[in-house]
Amino acid sequence: MSDIRRSLSILKKINDIREIDEEFQTDLEISSLSNYYQKKNGPALLFNKPSGYNNSVVTGLFGTYSRLENVMERKISDISQDFAGLFEMLYSKPSIIEGLKLFSKLKNFSVDEVGNGPVKEFNGDITLDDIPILRHWPKDAGRFITAPVVITKDPETGAYNAGTYRMQVYDSETTGMHWQTQKTGAMHLMKAKKLGKKLDVAVAIGVHPSILFSSISPLPEGIDEMSFAGYLMENKVEVVRGETVDLRYPSNAEIVLEGYVDPDETREEGPFGDHTGYYTPVDLYPVFHVKKIFHRRNFIYHSILVGKYWNEDVPVGRAIERIFLPILKFQIPEIKDIFLPEEGLFNDVIFVSIKKRYPGQGRKVGMAILSSGQMMFTKYVIIVDDDIDVTDRKEVLWAVSTRTDPSRDIEIIKMAPTDSLDHSSIYQDVGGKMIIDATVKNTSEGIKRKWPERIEMDENEIIKEKMKKYVI
Repeated sequence: MSDIRRSLSILKKINDIREIDEEFQTDLEISSLSNYYQKKNGPALLFNKPSGYNNSVVTGLFGTYSRLENVMERKISDISQDFAGLFEMLYSKPSIIEGLKLFSKLKNFSVDEVGNGPVKEFNGDITLDDIPILRHWPKDAGRFITAPVVITKDPETGAYNAGTYRMQVYDSETTGMHWQTQKTGAMHLMKAKKLGKKLDVAVAIGVHPSILFSSISPLPEGIDEMSFAGYLMENKVEVVRGETVDLRYPSNAEIVLEGYVDPDETREEGPFGDHTGYYTPVDLYPVFHVKKIFHRRNFIYHSILVGKYWNEDVPVGRAIERIFLPILKFQIPEIKDIFLPEEGLFNDVIFVSIKKRYPGQGRKVGMAILSSGQMMFTKYVIIVDDDIDVTDRKEVLWAVSTRTDPSRDIEIIKMAPTDSLDHSSIYQDVGGKMIIDATVKNTSEGIKRKWPERIEMDENEIIKEKMKKYVI
C-alpha cells in the first residue's frame, strides 16, 4: 500500500531515519532537534514519545534530495525525462505504438474511489488537542499544522484542488487557513462567497509523500493534484468520500479533518517562522472549522520544518525545478536550463540560460518567464547564454559583470503580482520585477565595438603527452 508507513519502512531499511524514544515536548523541543539534524543533513526523525501524547511525530521526510527520491520511490531525473516525453506526445500526433505508450503512462493519471479505507478506522473520538501538533519557532503565535493536504472543490465547476497551506491552531476545533490571494483555495472561497455558501474543506495529514509533493507543486491550471500523484506513484490514488463534506480524500491518510471555511469570517494569523528566514507578520486570514476528525489506529503525525539556511524547502524546491523544467521548455523553447537558487527562496530569483539567436531575445524570455504560472512571483530574472552553467553562481555573476551595461540591459517592471509572503514589496501582493539580460550583445543591440572572445585553454591538445605526468 502506498502510504506514509511504507515510506517510513523504506527509510528504516536503508538506515535513514532515527527513532527517538526519549520524551520530547511538542513546544519547540521536537522542532529544535529536527532543525539541528536537517542542518547537518542527518536522517529523518521519528519521535515515539511526544510528551503528553500517545502518537508518534515524524519530521525530515524531505530533508535531503536522496531521501525525497527514496520516499517517492522514483528518481527525480526519471520523472523529469518521463514527463518531458509525455508532454511531447500529448502535443504531437502519436503513432499507434506511441499512443499505446501514452495510454500506459496516463493510466494512473486519475483516482480510484473506494468504499472505505484505513483513515476511516476511527472517527469523532479526538479533537485537535489530541494531535501532537508542533510549535516550531520561538516567536510563533502557536501550534501550526505544516504538512496538510488541503482539499477543496470549485463551487461552480466541481474541479478539485489540493494545496499545502499552513494552519495555525486556535483551539480544539478551529484553525487559521493561510490562503494567499492568488492560491486556488482562495479562489474557491471567493466563488463560494458569491454563491452565499460556506466552502467544504478536507485536510489530509500523513499521506504518501507523492501526494504531499503534488499538493506543493506548481501544476498547470486544470491538472488535478491527486491524479498527478497517481502518475508519480505509478499507481492510482485511492480516495474515499467524506461524511460531513462533499469531497473525496486519500483513503490511507493518517488523519483527515473534515470541516468548512466561512468566506465572511477572518481572524488574525501569525507570526510564523517561514521559509523566507523571517517571521511572517500577523495578518487576517480565513478560519477553518473542524466538524469531524477521522484517523487510523496509532496514527503518525507528519510535520515539516521550514526556515533559513535551509530546511526541507531546498530538496523539494530542487525537485520541482527539475520535474517542471520540461513544461517551461515547451512553453519557451529557447530555454536550455534554469536554476532557482535556494538563497532566492526558489521563488524570487531565477537564472535562465538560452540559445540566443536574435536581438532582444533575452528580454523576450525574461518577460515570458514572468508570465508563466507560479513564475509570476519571481522578482529577479537573470538571462545568460548557453555557455554559462546556471548552477554555478560564479559563472552567472561573471556573465552579469562582463556582459551587461545597466543603462541598457536592465528592465524594471512596476506594479506586478508578488508573493503574499514578500514583506519587502512596495504593496501587499504587488511590487516590482527586474530582468537582467546578461547575454552577449550584437550590433543590433547597440554594440559598436567588437565583442571579445572568451578565454579557454585546451591543455590536453597543446601538451597532450607531457600532461600525463602532471595530472593531479
